[in-house]
Amino acid sequence: MIIDGHSLAFRAFYALPVDSFQTQSGQHTNAVHGFIAMLINLLSNEQPDSIAVAFDISRHSFRTEEYPEYKGTRGETPPEFKGQIPLLQEALHAMGITTIEKENYEADDILATLSLSGAEAGYRVLVVSGDRDTIQLVDDRVTLLYPSKQGVSELTRYDAEKVMERYGIRPEQYPEIAALVGETSDNLPGIPRVGEKTAVKWINQFGSLEEILRRQDEIGGKVGESLRENAHLAERNRRLNRLVRDVDLDVQLDDLKRGDIDMAAVQQVFAKLEFRTLLQRVGKLAGTEVPTGGAVTQVSLAPEKPEAKNLIDEELGDWLSKVDTPAVVIRREGEALEVGVSTADASVRFGWIPGGRDYGQFEAWLASDAPKIFFDAKQQAELALSVGAPVGGIAGDVLLAAWLLRPATAEKSIAEAVFRFLGEQVPEGDPNQLVPEEGSIADVAMLAWYLARVHPVILERFESRTIEIYRDIEIPLVPVLEALEERGVQIDLPLLEAHRAELTARVAELEREAFDAIGREVNLSSPKQLQEVLFDQLDMPKTRKTKSGYTTDAAALAELQLKKPHPFLGALLAHRDTNKLRQIVETLIKAVNPEDGRIHTTFVQTGASTGRLASTDPNLQNIPVRSEEGRRIREAFIHAPEFETLMTADYSQIEMRIMAHLSGDAGLIQAFNEGEDLHRFVGSRIFGVPPEEVTNEMRSKVKAMSYGLAYGLSAFGLSKQLGISAAEAKQLMTDYFERFGGVRDYLRSVVEQAKRDTFTETIFGRRRPFPDLASPNRILRENAERAALNAPIQGSAADIIKLAMIQVERRMREADMQSRMLLQIHDELMFEVAEGEWDALEALVREEMAGAADLSVPLEVHVGHGPNWNAAAH
Repeated sequence: MIIDGHSLAFRAFYALPVDSFQTQSGQHTNAVHGFIAMLINLLSNEQPDSIAVAFDISRHSFRTEEYPEYKGTRGETPPEFKGQIPLLQEALHAMGITTIEKENYEADDILATLSLSGAEAGYRVLVVSGDRDTIQLVDDRVTLLYPSKQGVSELTRYDAEKVMERYGIRPEQYPEIAALVGETSDNLPGIPRVGEKTAVKWINQFGSLEEILRRQDEIGGKVGESLRENAHLAERNRRLNRLVRDVDLDVQLDDLKRGDIDMAAVQQVFAKLEFRTLLQRVGKLAGTEVPTGGAVTQVSLAPEKPEAKNLIDEELGDWLSKVDTPAVVIRREGEALEVGVSTADASVRFGWIPGGRDYGQFEAWLASDAPKIFFDAKQQAELALSVGAPVGGIAGDVLLAAWLLRPATAEKSIAEAVFRFLGEQVPEGDPNQLVPEEGSIADVAMLAWYLARVHPVILERFESRTIEIYRDIEIPLVPVLEALEERGVQIDLPLLEAHRAELTARVAELEREAFDAIGREVNLSSPKQLQEVLFDQLDMPKTRKTKSGYTTDAAALAELQLKKPHPFLGALLAHRDTNKLRQIVETLIKAVNPEDGRIHTTFVQTGASTGRLASTDPNLQNIPVRSEEGRRIREAFIHAPEFETLMTADYSQIEMRIMAHLSGDAGLIQAFNEGEDLHRFVGSRIFGVPPEEVTNEMRSKVKAMSYGLAYGLSAFGLSKQLGISAAEAKQLMTDYFERFGGVRDYLRSVVEQAKRDTFTETIFGRRRPFPDLASPNRILRENAERAALNAPIQGSAADIIKLAMIQVERRMREADMQSRMLLQIHDELMFEVAEGEWDALEALVREEMAGAADLSVPLEVHVGHGPNWNAAAH
C-alpha cells in the first residue's frame, strides 16, 4: 500500500471542521486526525504487508522547471494547515510506517516508482491518492483507492474494469484524455472546445494521443481547428502528466515492511495532538490493552487504582465522614442507580436504592454541605433529585473547570477531560459491541477516581483570578440553575395553540402571494429554486457569490428588496419571518410538560465563550422582543394560579455602562451619574445642540453607533445599518470619538492588549483565549479582533447577572419567601410573586442587582409586573 500523503491530508483538512480540531496551544489538527482515521480503516480492512506514505517536499519539481506556471493557480496553503504535515509524519513514524520524499519530484512519481517495482516483485499494489493522474498506474496488479467528494471516509476502488466503466478508456490512456482536456488543479489548460466526451471519442477512434495528433487534419469542424491551433498544449500536458517510474529512492521494498506500532511513542504524539478516540483505535491495531483496559500499560504513569469497596448503611456513613472532598459519580443503569465515591487513594461503589433503609446515611451526606466534586454537577444533582434526593455541598465541577480554561470547547465527558489534563485513557468500550467485554467500560468508582485526580490538576492551571470566577460565580450558580430548571415557567397553552393556528394560516397566505407574484409554485425553502426565480426569471441584481450560487440569505434578500423591490421578495421575506415565529411557537408547545403545564428549559453554563448562559430544550432566549408577534408569544408566559403576578427585572443599558467604566470616559460617566438619557446626552455632544433638541432620528443614529462600536462596527457597516452614506457615517464616528476620546482609546487598547496576551479579561477576571489574533490568515485575525473588542464588555455583563442571581436566590431563601425566580434571559430575570411579597421582593431584587458590581457608574434596574411576560415588560 502506497499513499499520497499531501493529497489525502488536504482532503482530510477540507472534510473536517477546522475549529473542532485544535489543541490548547492553538495548533489545528483536523488534517492529521482525518488522515489517521482513514489510515486505521485501511490497515484494518486491507491488511497490507508493506506500506509507505509519499510526501511532496515543495511545489518545485522538474515540471515547474519546464513550465513555471505548473500548479500556479493553487492558492496559498491555508494557515490552519501549516504545521500539520510534520505532526502527521511524526505520528506515522510512531506507527511504524515509512514516509518518503524526493527532491525535484512529486509524491505521484514516488507512487509510480513503487507501484512498478512492487508489481514486478509480485506484490498486489494498492495506491491511495486523490490525484487523478494516478489512474494511469492501474493495471492487473495495481488498484487505485480514490476518495469521494465527502472526504477520506469513503474510497472508490478503481481497477481496470472500473476505469473503463467510469471513463470509457483503459487506465494507461487516462493521461492522454487529461492532456487533451487539461487539468485545472494543475493549471494545465487543454484544447479549447474539447471536453471529456470528445477526448474519449478521439482516443477510442484513433487509439492514442500520438495518433490523434498525427492525423489531426482528419478531424473537421471548429473543434478540429481548435485542435490544430493548440496541439502544442496537449503535447506539453502529456509530458508533464506522465509519472516517472524510475525515481532513485533511498529505500528498498524490504524497508517498507510494516513495523511494530510503538505505542509509547504513539501515546506521546497523540497526547500532544490531544487525540483520544484515535489512540484507542491504534491500540486495537497494535493489540494492546487500550480498547479494554485504560491507558497503555507500558507507558502509563497513572497511580494504581484503589480497589473499590462495596459499603452500605453505617459502614458507608462512617467512610464518608472521614474522606475529604471526594468525587461523586451517579449513573443510571436501567431502573437502578449506581454510585461511585472516590478520593485519589480510596474508593467505594454501591447500587443505590433511593429511600432504602441501607442508604439513609449516604442520602443525608449527599444533601449536606460536605464538599463534593462532580462532572456536570447540575445534571448529577437533577438525576439525584429525580429520585427524591437533593444534593448539597457542590465544591467542584470538572466540566466547568475545564471550560474556564478553554471556553470555546467544553469537554463532553470525564474521559475527554482525563485525556486532556492527565494524558490517560479512560476505558469506554467499543460502541459497536452490544455486550461490552468485562472491564471494557469504566465503572462508577473508577470514573470517580479519575475525577478526584483530574480536578486539582485543572485548578493548578488556573491563572490570575480564574479561581475566583470558578469559586464565587460558576460553582455557586449550579444549584441556582438547577432550581430554575426544576421550577419551570407556567404556560397558557390554549393561547399558544391559537397563535400557532393564526401563524399557520398566515404562512399559507404569504406562500400564495409569493406564487401569484411569479405565476408558479416553487419551494420557498430551496436556495436553488429561489436562485432560479430571483436571478433568472426576475433578473434581480446578483447577491454575494457562494459555492452553491448566489446567496439567498435573509440579509441579502432584505438588501435586494431595498434596491429593487418586488412583490415576490416582499412575500418571501414576510413568509420567512412568519414561518420562523410559527416554528418557535411549535417548539414551545411541544416543550410544555403535560403534568404541570410548565416549560422547563435547560440552562447551559458552558454554552458561550463569553460566559453568558445559553437556554436549550427549548431556547427561551430567541423569542423576538421588539416585534408585535414576538410580544404575543411572550403573553403565553404566565404565573401559576397560586401566585399574584409576574415580575421582570433587567439592567438598563448594562453594556454601555460597562463601556463607560472600562474606558473611563468622563462624558459617558457624567451621563450615567447624572441619570441622563444616554443617547440623547451623546447626541447633544455630537450634533452640538441642547439635549432637548436632539431629534428621534439623531438619537437612533447615536444608539446604533454606540452599541455598534463595541462590536467593531465599521463606517461602512454603520452606513448600511442607518441607510446613510459612508461619508456621513465616517463623519459621525469622527465626531463621536472627538467628544468621547476615552471610548476610542479603550477600543484601541483592548485589542492591542489582547494581541499581546492572546486573551481578554472581564472586570472580574474571566479570561477568554484568542489564539487567532496571531493567525497569518487575515479573515481569521480580523474576526478574532472584532470578538476580542466586545468580549470584556459582554463577559462582564454575564458575570454581573450571574452574581446577582446567586445573591437574589440566597436572600430569598434566607427570608423564607414563597416567591420564586424562574428565568434568566440575557440581562433580565423573571419571578413569580407570592401574595403580599411584592414590596419586599422588589426591594431585594433592586438592591442585589444594582449591587452586583462596583462600577464607576450606577447599575440601573428596571422592574415591571403583570399577569404575563409581555405585560410585565417595562
